[in-house]
Amino acid sequence: MLDLTLISYGKIKEKAYQKMVEEYLKRLKPLAHLRYVELEAISFSSKNQEAIKKLEGERLNNYLEKYLNNNFGAVVYLLAERGQKFNSVDFAHWLNKKQPLILVIGGALGFSDEIYNSYPSLSLSDLTFPHELARLILLEQIYRASTILNNKNYHY
Repeated sequence: MLDLTLISYGKIKEKAYQKMVEEYLKRLKPLAHLRYVELEAISFSSKNQEAIKKLEGERLNNYLEKYLNNNFGAVVYLLAERGQKFNSVDFAHWLNKKQPLILVIGGALGFSDEIYNSYPSLSLSDLTFPHELARLILLEQIYRASTILNNKNYHY
């Protein structure tokens, strides 16, 4: 069974996205051990974007420090455009690791350079998605991967 933690910033405001996220979280319950964590997002303006990325990075590092102390062997990956790309079958096999995985979706501004340089990354696409939609896409792909690994009819 997959052991995953999905970390993102802020609550999903769009009700349609929220409803679909809840649906995939429900579908994943019997297939994966998934922790869904929403760190508090910080409001920003055009004048303080770099400072906000650093603050969000500090929040992430503080959470990870506590989490990793209790989950030895967990590996952190950032979701980023410049990360490693997979097709759905390869993603399923990549997810099927023995150690717990932590997947982090940045906030609206993305990650600070310090965070980018601290962890490996993977990409959902060459396209850029709003961070709320990226959560939904990632959860759908985790569900798809789980069905592939469990020989369920979903991925054709």
